[in-house]
Amino acid sequence: MLARFRHGRHPFPHRESTVRLTLLVPELLWPEPGDRQTLGDLPLPAFEWLAARAAWQRQPALPFETALARCFGLTDPAFAALRLLGEKTGAAAADGHWLCADPVHLRFHHERIILADGGAFALTEDEAKAFAAALNGEFADIGEFHVAAARRWYLRLHPTAPAGACRHVAAPLSAVAGRRVDNAPNEGDPTLIRWLSEAQIFLHGHPLNARREAAGQPAINSLWLWGGGRLTRPEHSPFTAVWSNDPLAIGLARATGAPTQPLPENFAALARQTPPGGHALVVLDSLLTPAIYEDGETWRQAWRALETDWFAPLRQQLGRAVRGLEIVAPTRHGKLQWSLSAHDRWRFWRQGKALAAISKNALQPND
Repeated sequence: MLARFRHGRHPFPHRESTVRLTLLVPELLWPEPGDRQTLGDLPLPAFEWLAARAAWQRQPALPFETALARCFGLTDPAFAALRLLGEKTGAAAADGHWLCADPVHLRFHHERIILADGGAFALTEDEAKAFAAALNGEFADIGEFHVAAARRWYLRLHPTAPAGACRHVAAPLSAVAGRRVDNAPNEGDPTLIRWLSEAQIFLHGHPLNARREAAGQPAINSLWLWGGGRLTRPEHSPFTAVWSNDPLAIGLARATGAPTQPLPENFAALARQTPPGGHALVVLDSLLTPAIYEDGETWRQAWRALETDWFAPLRQQLGRAVRGLEIVAPTRHGKLQWSLSAHDRWRFWRQGKALAAISKNALQPND
């Protein structure tokens, strides 16, 4: 082996049969870096080992959906049409102007309006379809609602809708869920904003919501309209495969012609199914919802599973089955990225830091 080093050869030479991986892991850092109860006693040796050896950078914070689109090279995509393309009824995305019209619950808390999305309450698909049918009957002049899943609704605007409505400006849902919002977005088409106010009044008085409240469930008293536009397809995909259960990721892959597969249960399952020599995107979003709703214990459990199922085997396979690894983490602290190549595993002098220390470091100003 020493002879190999003398002649400039690596003991584990680069092999074209290995794969390059990009892991998108939203909310990898806990929103409150000083929360000892959540961050304390959370050993993650494999991730800490990888992070210590990686090149690290931080960019301004981005919502999960925006960071996902940036992975495909898109800066201003029509999120609704792309997400719909990733649904079972995705063929409809090719025709018309679409908005995401996701069901939400607005509540007052300390004189502020807090938005809860479908991740915070139960909603059946039958209920969703009943709400959509009622909205279609009342507001047929605006467009037509489609329910792809209980918590994912879409609004196809009529061709006569104002041009501004088709590119309605509002933050992606993950950026507002669990947080304070205003009564309406600060920008957007006035006609659509007025209609949304009418829809809120209609939903407030609907018998379906009366039954939900009687059963102790939050009312569906508003919609979050975002991501408007017409489907456009990028010229090519940076990935040879996309592994995800998220419909937006699936839609982005379909739009760029990349093969898609459901998220496997662990890295070993992915390795068995990934063709050699490619570049795969894997969306690991199990930390997102517990971080949004500050469910520390569920977030910790999700992190332990990621450590066992993904980062521990990746530590062993870096430079073997994996020739390159990027970990992209959109968080409230910023968009963080760790990049590793095969030879980085030999940086044994770099000591790993606990996740709490990494979180505090992420808050430091950039040099």
